[in-house]
Amino acid sequence: MKRRSFLTGAGLTAVAASTLPAPAIAAGKRKLKMVTTWPKNLPGVGVSAERLAKRIKVLTEGKLDIKVYGAGQEVPPLQCFDAVSSGAADVYHGAEYYWQGKSPAFNFFTTVPFGMTADELCAWIYHGGGQELWDELSAGYNIKAMMAANTGVQMGGWFRNEINTLEDLKGLKMRMPGLGGEVFRRLGVAAVTMPGNEVYQALESGAIDATEWIGPWNDLALGFYQIAPYYYWPGIHEPGPALAAGWNLDVWNSFTDHQRTAIETACAMENDVCLADYNYHNAVALQTLVSEHNVKLRRFDPAILAALKKTSIEVVAEMAEKDPMTKKIHASFQKSLTMQRKWTRIADQAFLNARDPQE
Repeated sequence: MKRRSFLTGAGLTAVAASTLPAPAIAAGKRKLKMVTTWPKNLPGVGVSAERLAKRIKVLTEGKLDIKVYGAGQEVPPLQCFDAVSSGAADVYHGAEYYWQGKSPAFNFFTTVPFGMTADELCAWIYHGGGQELWDELSAGYNIKAMMAANTGVQMGGWFRNEINTLEDLKGLKMRMPGLGGEVFRRLGVAAVTMPGNEVYQALESGAIDATEWIGPWNDLALGFYQIAPYYYWPGIHEPGPALAAGWNLDVWNSFTDHQRTAIETACAMENDVCLADYNYHNAVALQTLVSEHNVKLRRFDPAILAALKKTSIEVVAEMAEKDPMTKKIHASFQKSLTMQRKWTRIADQAFLNARDPQE
């Protein structure tokens, strides 16, 4: 698939959110609008949104028919939250940390640096009180949000030149959203947030020197290797990021009990299917990047990782003190992480170390 085919939303003029019509209801069937932060049909996240919409239609026996719009087709990608909050659109599919300008607490429902893996995040949200806190936070913006996808652990980013020391980071212009962006910013990087459909052009034009996006599968599709040949790991900024379906709360409350259960079931299933999709295709794409495109894999130097970890702890702790709601969510998140990491260490991590002792 060609990179350019995923960027069709980039050149479209955004339609003001207020022009979007309310849900159409006829003969018990409703036509709904989903706005997304992803390029239309981008492998992984873009396809995940389409798959979720189709699954909801099937599970509601055609009663809820959702049309999916890619980034920029109806509203600018980073305005999806406002469109849904106001009722101009019915549901968004995106990453909650894009809304950190509303509240820093939204970061916890996507990912935080050196935070939870995908499995750990699911455990907290489903069983550790995370969803209840998310509901409390989102309700203040007239939204009901839930996990609807996960991309798994991400890569550290693409760089034009090798990054051997902390000095090499200073002055770099890098696409890095969320709290990860703030961590790199404190180490001298000029970190910026931009949607996926703008990243390649920014890298190509020199507006940025480096970028992270998601992982090998999407990165291959978007062609970053053509400009920045050095591919770094691990992606400490996003160890297991969840993506969300966020519903206008009035629309959500208007659904029947069966429809709400169908939506929750579809989202939970897509969360699992999407993660598996990424785990498989990332492995395939990484092999392609290295063997066919001469991409140079590099591990961040231990001194860089140590500085990233120290700074991450500081950034997250400072963010937790911003307001009472963020502090409350951080306390729950941290309690669950502290408990789960002990199990992860003697279960997953110990097994992986035993299985691949030389890697």
